[in-house]
Amino acid sequence: MNNELLEALNILEKEKNISKDTLLEAIEQSLLQACKNHFGKADNVKVFIDPETCEFNVHAEKTVVENVEDPVMEISLANAKLIDSKYDIGDIVNVEIKSREFGRIATQNAKNVILQKIREEERKVLYNQYYSKEKDIVTGIVQRYIGRNVSINLGKIDAVLNENEMVKGEVFRPTERIKVYVVEVKDTSKGPKVVVSRTHPELVKRLFESEVTEVKDGTVEIKAIAREAGSRTKIAVWSNNPDVDPVGACVGMNGARVNAIVEELRGEKIDILNWSDNAAILIENALSPAKVISVIADDDEKSAKVVVPDYQLSLAIGKEGQNARLAARLTGFKIDIKSETQARESGDFDDYYLEEDEFEEDYEDTYEEEYEDFYEEEYPAEGEEADGEHPAEASLNEEQE
Repeated sequence: MNNELLEALNILEKEKNISKDTLLEAIEQSLLQACKNHFGKADNVKVFIDPETCEFNVHAEKTVVENVEDPVMEISLANAKLIDSKYDIGDIVNVEIKSREFGRIATQNAKNVILQKIREEERKVLYNQYYSKEKDIVTGIVQRYIGRNVSINLGKIDAVLNENEMVKGEVFRPTERIKVYVVEVKDTSKGPKVVVSRTHPELVKRLFESEVTEVKDGTVEIKAIAREAGSRTKIAVWSNNPDVDPVGACVGMNGARVNAIVEELRGEKIDILNWSDNAAILIENALSPAKVISVIADDDEKSAKVVVPDYQLSLAIGKEGQNARLAARLTGFKIDIKSETQARESGDFDDYYLEEDEFEEDYEDTYEEEYEDFYEEEYPAEGEEADGEHPAEASLNEEQE
């Protein structure tokens, strides 16, 4: 019997990842519960189990008395002498309890205690296993649609991908493998509940970590992400190694790395740009692919005014304002975009254009002065002598000689 129990414990430990010590503790509690059900109480009952052989012993500690009033807690002197002649009044005697003598109800209750403990430990093991995957991506197998939600098997547990965590327009087929982001793992009375998502921005970050070695080892950092699931994502990257191009590392040779991520996201566009601690430069990069003329950023107010060429205004704003909206989320700045013509008319950038105009005027004046000096030296006015012969005349004289 002990060998069968030992084998059963080893199988449970291997298959359900429940430690043998925990199972032995459950057996101990079940025996105490059985004693309580059989005798009415078990305050004086002790259980000893050998973890190597699974041999167990149950005994009750009884006090030696002349007249027994509580047979569960006390033993007569005569009966104590039968066990060992050395016992006397007031001594404690260990009386063995035969578990085979327990009734059917006590045995059934003991069995229920063991099963309950196994279920609790199994839930705890599952919770710890999936809790370690929280804020990470896992691969699941699509099971079926439950209304508009999707049941996904994650191995030892099923998760439900809610409609509000699904990318609009995505349709899944049964047995299809998909990657999901584990948002949260909850411990409930019915077992661990895993909340997963396909729209979370961190899904893109984790996909880059799995595809790009430089991101995984920390050489390239993803500083910020802004995502509109199913449509477009912008990520800002930074390299801790001056010899590594962060954008090139994420794109990969011939776009292999980023294309693998785009394929997993089913065609979602991804813009990869360089991160900068300078807010103006970061905003300029974030508005890519639009070209920017000027950026005036206010770090305190977290706002920025941007000027773009007239023909680039629609590109900077994007379809339904998407490009500007994602750039604002990425940088954390409220961005006001104006075309060059609008900026001149509004007067918001008068200082910028005044400086630009003054620079152009200074450049033109300097250029004209230098040009006039050169022209006067090379081509003097009529009636004035030049410093030496004209180069053309000197050449002609040489040929004639």
